[in-house]
Amino acid sequence: MKQICVVGVGYVGLVTAACFADLGNRVTALDVNEQRVENLKKGIMPIYEPGLDELVKRNVNSGRITFTTSYKEALKDAEYAFIAVGTPSDAKGAADLQYVAAAAKSIAENMNAPLIIINKSTVPIGTGDWVADIVKGA
Repeated sequence: MKQICVVGVGYVGLVTAACFADLGNRVTALDVNEQRVENLKKGIMPIYEPGLDELVKRNVNSGRITFTTSYKEALKDAEYAFIAVGTPSDAKGAADLQYVAAAAKSIAENMNAPLIIINKSTVPIGTGDWVADIVKGA
């Protein structure tokens, strides 16, 4: 069983978190949107994906998935951190990486042990190195 942090509980992050929890891992899913986190704690899904609400509820009830807005809490004892935040396109189609940068910086500022960081967001080639530089510089 691994301890996993998933940053972002939208289409990618929530499904990722729920599936990892269902495989027996302990997952803390983090989002900066307080209302979204409060709704998830009440069992209200922010998105529709067939079977997702049952998957989330089963894993909440088993204690394998929790939700928070606190990076410190989410990263406590985490071995892996998945960045699964939005990367909206600008008018020219380029990915807006401001949320990836904010997540990487917050992870760097709150991690207290070695951590494997995985980009799950839709990002351009080279973003992994860019995120590593953010983490090293924080």
